[in-house]
Amino acid sequence: MKHATGMDNTQNTILDLARNHGLLRPLDLASHGLPRVSLTRLVRQGRLARVGRGLYALPDRAVSEHSSLAEVARTHPRAVVCLLSALRFHELTSQAPFQVWLAIPNKARAPRLDYPPLRIVRFPADALTEGVDEHLIDGVPVRITGVARTVADCFKYRNKIGLDVALDALREALGTNGQRRRATMDDLWRFARLCRVANVMRPYMESLT
Repeated sequence: MKHATGMDNTQNTILDLARNHGLLRPLDLASHGLPRVSLTRLVRQGRLARVGRGLYALPDRAVSEHSSLAEVARTHPRAVVCLLSALRFHELTSQAPFQVWLAIPNKARAPRLDYPPLRIVRFPADALTEGVDEHLIDGVPVRITGVARTVADCFKYRNKIGLDVALDALREALGTNGQRRRATMDDLWRFARLCRVANVMRPYMESLT
């Protein structure tokens, strides 16, 4: 009976962690001195669901349309969601990229996940902090480039995503498509200079003002 009670307590603690973290990794159990084998038992009992490689969650948890971003951030918390994935998050595009666009340092090892598929872009170290905000998605903190920064990045990496996508993002950010303005001209100029694309963006920005 004592053994059963101890197992129940362990499993309840793990379920509490899943509620608090949104997505649970075996590493989270190790830091609390909890046995990883309990994850398998809870999945078998239907009290936890395996949602990705090394990721577990409550089966009835609320899932947003951006759940794939949370899954990536849970295993790679320092990486930054950027470009097409950031555009989608900020509703600056109607496109839904099937890959998660992720920025990592120039010399860092590229993360590997079975799911979701990743599109890795290498940024200088300082570009991984300026204009990057933290958002809570499905209970997981996710680092995502802000609106103005994302637009500037789109022009910087226009050869990867297409100039038309960058121009649409600029129009959406300025509200010229009939939507509310999402970024000020000052912020856009600031990140245009930071990303060294001020000369590229200038004629387009001037034509929209």
